[in-house]
Amino acid sequence: MPHGWIILDKPLGLGSTQAVAAVKRNLRQAGYGKVKVGHGGTLDPLASGVLPIAVGEATKLAGRMLDATKEYAFVLRFGEETDTLDAEGRVMATSEVRPSLAGVEAMLPRFTGAIEQVPPAFSALKVEGRRAYDLARAGEEVELDVRNVEIFSLSASSGREGCVEEVLFTAHVSKGTYIRALARDIAHALGTVGHVTMLRRLRAGPFDLSRAISLDKLNEVGQGAPLEDVILPLEAGLDDIPALDLDPEAARAVRQGRVLSGLPQDDGLYWARAGRLPVALMELSGGDARVVRGFNLPDVAE
Repeated sequence: MPHGWIILDKPLGLGSTQAVAAVKRNLRQAGYGKVKVGHGGTLDPLASGVLPIAVGEATKLAGRMLDATKEYAFVLRFGEETDTLDAEGRVMATSEVRPSLAGVEAMLPRFTGAIEQVPPAFSALKVEGRRAYDLARAGEEVELDVRNVEIFSLSASSGREGCVEEVLFTAHVSKGTYIRALARDIAHALGTVGHVTMLRRLRAGPFDLSRAISLDKLNEVGQGAPLEDVILPLEAGLDDIPALDLDPEAARAVRQGRVLSGLPQDDGLYWARAGRLPVALMELSGGDARVVRGFNLPDVAE
């Protein structure tokens, strides 16, 4: 049974649920039978780029991946705002105002750091039990609460001088940030309107495009290509936190869910390992380490 991460460079037009289904199908065709699979953060069909897909025991870390920071490249085209805030929607407002690149760059500090934003009406957020995009498509008024997000870095570039029709942005953002809403608010702050015409995720947590595979490469697995050519180990999703090395006795205790006491490490989240084998995700506080999630992985040395 495989355990680990398949990092898909998701193409345009493919939904996150469809991507998960493609992984399941290829694993089934490769003879692995029924395998637990989940994604680490929704990516719209009109967006491309890094989509971490957890396989087997790595699905226990999918929730943690949802909380990870993300990095995107996106193009904001000025002059028209659509109801979906992207190229798929219906034009709702227009403006003749075209900002200069210097004006855009001068506005960036206003959208860097902790900011407030109202998510797009066309989003998967629930309003009284119904998806916001279902309400919006039905023509109903959608009111979403303001949320606090953080923009760690934001840069802009354009191949033109003077007033610009569109600008390429790169943004490193916290969980819960809507890039389409960010683009809308930047355009409004510049005295105009706009919408996103290109959105590409460059990084999700510890995974970037250098570790991503194409859909064609994934499909080769179902045709007999080695799975190890495309799957990363479970611990690849834990690269951003330190490891806690366990001796055999401590590893047995952790597998039984017991607390480890008297540890000298600083407080925080760790992944505990026995040799190179991940045993558990653990929270250490005041010298005591408690299991957050245990991993049921076979020891290849046994």
